[in-house]
Amino acid sequence: MPAGNLLDRIDDPSALRALDRSQLGQVAAELRAFVLDSVSRTGGHLSSNLGTVELAIALHFVFDTPRDRLVWDVGHQSYPHKILTGRRERMSSLRQFGGISGFPKRGESEYDSFGTAHSSTSISAALGMAVASRNKGENQGPGRRRHVAVIGDGALTAGMAFEAMNSAGVTPDIDLLVVLNDNDMSISPPVGALNRHLARLMSGQFYAKARDVGRAMLSRVPPVFELARRLEEHAKGMVVPAGTLFEEFGFNYVGPIDGHDFEALIPTLQNMRELRGPQFLHIVTRKGRGYKLAEADPVLYHGPGRFDPAEGIRKPAAPSRPTFTQVFGDWICDMAALDDRLVGITPAMREGSGLVEFERRFPQRYFDVGIAEQHAVTFAAGIACEGLKPVVAIYSTFLQRGYDQLIHDVALQNLPVMFALDRAGLVGADGATHAGMFDYAFLRCIPNMVVLAPSDENECRQMLYTAFMHEGPSAVRYPRGAGVGAEVQREFTAIPLGKAEFRRRGRKIAILAFGTMLAPALVAGEALDATVVNMRWVKPIDRALIAELAADHEAFVTVEEHVVMGGAGSAVAEAMAGDGIVLPLLQLGLSDRFIDHGEQSQLLRLEGLDADGIERSIRERFGALAAAPGPRLVAGGAGDRAA
Repeated sequence: MPAGNLLDRIDDPSALRALDRSQLGQVAAELRAFVLDSVSRTGGHLSSNLGTVELAIALHFVFDTPRDRLVWDVGHQSYPHKILTGRRERMSSLRQFGGISGFPKRGESEYDSFGTAHSSTSISAALGMAVASRNKGENQGPGRRRHVAVIGDGALTAGMAFEAMNSAGVTPDIDLLVVLNDNDMSISPPVGALNRHLARLMSGQFYAKARDVGRAMLSRVPPVFELARRLEEHAKGMVVPAGTLFEEFGFNYVGPIDGHDFEALIPTLQNMRELRGPQFLHIVTRKGRGYKLAEADPVLYHGPGRFDPAEGIRKPAAPSRPTFTQVFGDWICDMAALDDRLVGITPAMREGSGLVEFERRFPQRYFDVGIAEQHAVTFAAGIACEGLKPVVAIYSTFLQRGYDQLIHDVALQNLPVMFALDRAGLVGADGATHAGMFDYAFLRCIPNMVVLAPSDENECRQMLYTAFMHEGPSAVRYPRGAGVGAEVQREFTAIPLGKAEFRRRGRKIAILAFGTMLAPALVAGEALDATVVNMRWVKPIDRALIAELAADHEAFVTVEEHVVMGGAGSAVAEAMAGDGIVLPLLQLGLSDRFIDHGEQSQLLRLEGLDADGIERSIRERFGALAAAPGPRLVAGGAGDRAA
């Protein structure tokens, strides 16, 4: 192939496989430059993708994708894969409404074998595919189907990954390769020529056949076989200490090798492609590879917005309004200074959850447990058993992964564990996999649990204090980004349990708003001359206020940034039914579908949850009541319960 831009000629992996191996270095350089330029224009994940350029090229060069299944764990590192599999021209639409996803997605490409975005699922999924291929007879002959899971060292901290390896090690006749992309683990010894040579040796057919023949012969003499097995294990362990762990799971361990060196990657992958049974390849890469600013600060460049690659990420100007995450970060430091029982816990989301300053100021009371949400919840329960007050800072979408522990280990024992649920509601560019659309429903059905939903920044701070002081399990759920700009009061004020507040006095129609839906509900209420209530509590719901409203209103409307089924509106409907209140009820919330990526404001508008959408829905449902609003009445103050 003549010299020139090679990447532009690769519209699918078959074109990549048609290249000479000597050309892959040029492809890598062009691909890395394309990733940097593309992400700088759209925003997205950068450091991790720059670190997997050579790996993506090598996997598609060696394996017959998409027939051979390739599963990228989490998907933060899948941009090079997307570019090589026909989506180069669509990268300008990355994470934008109507564009391609920032994560692997089955409906987007046949090369995305499994949809990911939450971590540690790849080995389980690839093992399932390998078993299906075996049972369908696709694992025989020269064209047999292979299955590859690529998992990072962070994702490997989750118990699910070890559960999958434990299962794979005792599953016969499968073609499964797990590639550990190690870019942070301290257990990794230096890589170089010796390790490259050993990797080739251990992944080769001669070594594999000699080992299998030796095992077959020695198995007739069990004591000698056990001695030989241990000698092999310890011989490997002296060179690659990490390997013995994976060997114990039943995998053939190879590595570590340099994940940026094609002369190590390609021959090793070619050898391992021909081996049967569970295989484990340990590669070492560097986040941000090829872009010095990202190499120096991979955390800053993990998920940047748009920036100029020549200048790097500029320090943003001080925001005019704090984000809810920042409100939480300030609160937990202030609360910890007042109460030495407070302990902060996060499952590998220190920066995202706003705990950087807390870790700096209270290092002995800060615990990052890794990507292990189940452990995080039960760990918190154990701490609570001994009289301390744990605060689990966790995204709404990730608490789903610790649901059994939430019920069995926390709520059933009525332990005072507080959950600070960030990223509740729609999350914008991260899309359906990260949206916190279900927490009202899965939290409020649990006995002993209380659930609060702040409408603005100050209310968030006061609700965090209220929940922390509650002697039982509690959750405060708040969205991504900033609120309406409410002034945050430094002093703490507890919010009465289960008490809502009037925010506007109107007539005929009562709008019950939950969380940040209060702001658009107030605008709609003004246009309709409707009563607007800040419900504040999802559980317990303010049944007394609902009964009071029923006495002088003709219809109810609930508004929430949450799915309608099982949500806060459902709680209102249950309260009405329980108290014999028979009035029309319109429940506004998120649709019964997974909502893809896009700007948050755009998605809310499309869901009818902006002020215009709320007003329009009410007029369509209650035209006779809403068509001719009366004169505007004076809004009631906070806590005003007068008729």
